Amino acid sequence: MTDTILAITTLWLFVFFYSILGTMDFGAGFWSFLYFNKEKTKVTNVANRYLSPTWEVTNTFIVLLVISLYALFPGAAYTLGTVLLIPGSLILLLLAIRSAFLVFSHIATKYSKVLTYISGITGIIIPALLISVLPISHGNYVEGEKGKEVLNLSALFTSPHEYAFVGFGVFSTLFLSALLLSDYSKESNEVEAFKIYRKNAMITGPISLVFAILVMWTMKSEAPWLFENMMEHSSMLLLSVLFFVIGGIGLYLPYFSKRDVKGMPRLAVIAIVIQYFIASFAYGRAHLPYIVYPIVTLENSFTDPATFRAVFIVIIICSAILLPGFYLFWRLFMKDKRYLSQQKQESKK
Repeated sequence: MTDTILAITTLWLFVFFYSILGTMDFGAGFWSFLYFNKEKTKVTNVANRYLSPTWEVTNTFIVLLVISLYALFPGAAYTLGTVLLIPGSLILLLLAIRSAFLVFSHIATKYSKVLTYISGITGIIIPALLISVLPISHGNYVEGEKGKEVLNLSALFTSPHEYAFVGFGVFSTLFLSALLLSDYSKESNEVEAFKIYRKNAMITGPISLVFAILVMWTMKSEAPWLFENMMEHSSMLLLSVLFFVIGGIGLYLPYFSKRDVKGMPRLAVIAIVIQYFIASFAYGRAHLPYIVYPIVTLENSFTDPATFRAVFIVIIICSAILLPGFYLFWRLFMKDKRYLSQQKQESKK
């Protein structure tokens, strides 16, 4: 494996982890907003209990991503920073607003309604803006030579390819978050919330699949180079669809317990995460060697070997420190019965 492939694989892993954790985080904010006035189901309580400790952890990956991109592919960072100036600025602004409201949500209880609305609205807009980076990287909306690129916003916002990606990003956010919150509700013995989140997952999952098909259909005409490369990895795409089906089955399988609970959300969550992993890996491989087609490639934007080795060592050390912490956090958050029961008691107050 060459240095450039190793570097881009590292970035892809950061993108993948942030995509999964971020969609669950943003989606939880939306579900909290949607069910804000339906306290009997405790759907909002479950979403807030998930959202409260996780949004800070999620932001760790976007920091790692930005720093690694700038250090490993400075040429690409310059181009992306120029082209994505407007959408990137909007993303940072919305993230800052959302984070500020989440920070003060615990002490400014009288503004809880406004805080919930801000979290819910930004929880949909931010994923839509973030996923817009992908069609922009396909090259149809970037004009000029390397170092003098500009984004053609009129072409971007009149493109069906862009809206296919936006729809896929939004409904993937709702689907993944509903899946995880259904699992979290079951662990917390919140049966009514579990049933609602399971139903939402059953609705948003097929819709996200439809938008994924639309992405491929529009890609054939707007980014034929990428579509052809994707078709070379059609076996991986079919494998991802298989895991999607397994995830769907997991929502319908009977679950034997003392309560009237149907479905195995943990199986569904694992299967769908694997599905997204395979699909995103196929997309990433098909995108190579371009970062922004056809201007920026891995080779012409890569840093010097000495810098790469230094940065990669730092990434390994940071990962060795952070990953055990993330694992322990996840165990506490999802499995510790004392923590779950304590949160449940607080929600009843």
